[in-house]
Amino acid sequence: MYGKCGKVENALRVLYNTPARDVVCWSAAISALVKCGQGEQALRLFLQMQQEGLEPDSITFVAALNACTSVSSLPMGRHVHAQIIQKGHQSEVMVGSCLVDMYAKCGNIEEARKIFDRMPVRTVVSWNAIIVGYAKCAQGKMALELFQRMQQEVKPDNVTFLGVLNACASLISPEEGRYIHAQINQSWCNQDIAVHNCLMDMYSKCGYIEDASTVFNRMLTQDVVSWNTMIVGYAKCGQGEKALQLFRLMQQEEVEPNRVTFVGLLNACSSILALEDGKSIHQLIIETNYGLDEVVGSCLVDMYCKCGSVEDASRVFNNMAKVDVISWNTMIAGYARCGQGTQALEMFQQMQKEGVKPDSLTFVAALNACADLAALEDGRRVHWQVIQHGFEADVVVGSSLINMYTKCGNVEGASKVFTNMSMRDVICWNSMIVGYVKCNQGDKALELFKKMQQEHVETTCTTFVGVLNACASVAALEEGKRVHAQVTARGFDSDIIVANCLIDMYSKCGSITDACKVFNGMLIHDVFSWNAILGGFAMHGRAKEAFQTFEKLSREGVEMDAITFVCLLSACSHGGLVDEGLFYFESLSPIYGISATMEHHSCLIDLLGRAGFLVEAEVALEEISCQPIASVYMALLGACRMYENLEMGKRVALKLLKFYPDNVSSYVLLANIYAEAGDWSSKARIQQMRNERHVYKYPGCTWIEVDGKVHTFVVGDKEHPRLSEILAELNRLFKEMQAAGYVPHRRLILHDIEEEGRDHSLTYHSEKLAIAFGLISTSPGTPLRIFKNLRVCVDCHTATKFISKLAGRELVVRDGKRFHHFSDGICSCGDCW
Repeated sequence: MYGKCGKVENALRVLYNTPARDVVCWSAAISALVKCGQGEQALRLFLQMQQEGLEPDSITFVAALNACTSVSSLPMGRHVHAQIIQKGHQSEVMVGSCLVDMYAKCGNIEEARKIFDRMPVRTVVSWNAIIVGYAKCAQGKMALELFQRMQQEVKPDNVTFLGVLNACASLISPEEGRYIHAQINQSWCNQDIAVHNCLMDMYSKCGYIEDASTVFNRMLTQDVVSWNTMIVGYAKCGQGEKALQLFRLMQQEEVEPNRVTFVGLLNACSSILALEDGKSIHQLIIETNYGLDEVVGSCLVDMYCKCGSVEDASRVFNNMAKVDVISWNTMIAGYARCGQGTQALEMFQQMQKEGVKPDSLTFVAALNACADLAALEDGRRVHWQVIQHGFEADVVVGSSLINMYTKCGNVEGASKVFTNMSMRDVICWNSMIVGYVKCNQGDKALELFKKMQQEHVETTCTTFVGVLNACASVAALEEGKRVHAQVTARGFDSDIIVANCLIDMYSKCGSITDACKVFNGMLIHDVFSWNAILGGFAMHGRAKEAFQTFEKLSREGVEMDAITFVCLLSACSHGGLVDEGLFYFESLSPIYGISATMEHHSCLIDLLGRAGFLVEAEVALEEISCQPIASVYMALLGACRMYENLEMGKRVALKLLKFYPDNVSSYVLLANIYAEAGDWSSKARIQQMRNERHVYKYPGCTWIEVDGKVHTFVVGDKEHPRLSEILAELNRLFKEMQAAGYVPHRRLILHDIEEEGRDHSLTYHSEKLAIAFGLISTSPGTPLRIFKNLRVCVDCHTATKFISKLAGRELVVRDGKRFHHFSDGICSCGDCW
């Protein structure tokens, strides 16, 4: 009686004051301690009983096994099991069922199964023990198989249904869940609140929150667990508003909220960034005396951080009575998420000063802070601590290390971490692939993807996003098409993020037609889909299609963002549509409610400059309220070069050199402006300045994909195995082009090179080498796709027009700015690039 009433001290006092204590008294006291959550004391009492010479019976053993289960003590459980065998109680159904339950809950499901299979008689309790055990050990499939077998021997009860519903939830198997739901409706468990709560939990975890809501609304009686299950379910399914609405209804029904309620509500506020609702719930938490609860406190910190109010999060953290590692992790991750990486690292150091031992999630948060700050040295120090604390084998920490190194530009460090990992899950592979792409090593990303497939690692949507971006970065169209086929085979083509990456990949690989096919085949478009196809049209100089797409986007009521107008203005720029571009730029804030970013200003200046409105472009540059980024100056400087405006070019270049002395393009463009003006001494002076400041130019390179392999060329290339054939083809083309009227553009070549030498220098530019290789490596009439890391020069542009006509080929060239489609001697850019 005392035990069941929670008065365990009274129960023990009665036990010790009883002069003749038999096994029944001891067993009752042991059971009382277990029921009151004092499993360790119950086991001590079990041993004391035997020291006093009393032999335990089956009831005692059941109580002792329950005590082992409550404290997850597998060694003590084995000791009790040995005594059960010694005393001959192993064949008793009740003892056998408790043994199965103990081993399963202590994590040894294999031993639990052995005992279960050896039981001569099995009751519903025995079946429940093994089914629930498998469900808790994340082996839901086996739990469901045993559920089918069980029904051939005994009828399931409410505990059985709880176990199999949890199995369905862990497997995300809604169809199995519906089948079990139908069985529940036909059984006496149909009115059991716990079973209905479990049904709601299963449906919400399987993503069927409306089915969960139907179960909830049909319940005759709901307890606080019912309300909590729905609130948590809505929060996890991204329907935070409905979670908050349900809580208001819960208050009207005068159901008292508890810790789980508040955790669910705070997660709901986090998911929809509802800061004011979060503050209201915070006030209610204080009023209901949950303000000092550690779990609720951590959720409050998390909510405030995710809603962007890191100051409130810090106040909650500082006022917490007890701060555990979870609270520290939440605060560190919150600072990192809010872009305050420095404070996150300071918090990380403070945590260790206060003697709190970091766990794997601590290191993940600290590494994310280092990644956001691009703080390589701090990242290396955290890496050393990871090793010291023994977390280097943790796959989540390993993925964070890879991410940190790649975001800090140290892809070699990331690769070393990846190579040294003893175990790698798909997240590690994805992190390394994405890392290579971020560090402009798309070719290595594709090699790693092939290795990933050879090792039979299951690919995910994230894998394909990384690989498609890799294909786009190296313009590997054929490889991109093969990846697309795999995406379709895996059923990921319906994923909107993957579909958006396909549009981007095809656009950047020169196949705007395929990009349109993907876009038109999508059932749903988000703003990123529209931006991707708009950007594709802009890149390919298809201004008309870009405007048509923008009009359709406007009609469908999609909320546009800043990137939408960057794409639209870029299309105007490449199409020479000055009036349209000015209209959309001036409409940004008053009509569309979007503040002009530096990218918009860059597009405007590029638009005006390309069209020859250099004075207007310079005025637009001066009117920018803050310090322009380098690309803004570069846009105007490029236009000055195009229109041979030496004076303005010098003004712009000197500003660019003043604010961005490490920008190599400013030196190159200014030197070229001087060269075109014939001022060779000034050109030499700029080149000398660049060398003295150790600012080095990335060499121009061009690549072409033939038969699935990417071939790269640089100016004057002498390394390619088919070099002699390439040079022979170039010489043949050069003669035919001259006969057709081609005149080399010699103005940018050093003035002290002889006339014949100047023509020779122009002949061996990297794009010409790549085109010649493509011509000798593919069948006549096959379109060629050429890709260059820099803007195409005037001579190569002119030569490519001639080659397209003479060879009867379509030549698609992507330079550092846009796509050029050459056909029959004409370029799609209209010679304006």
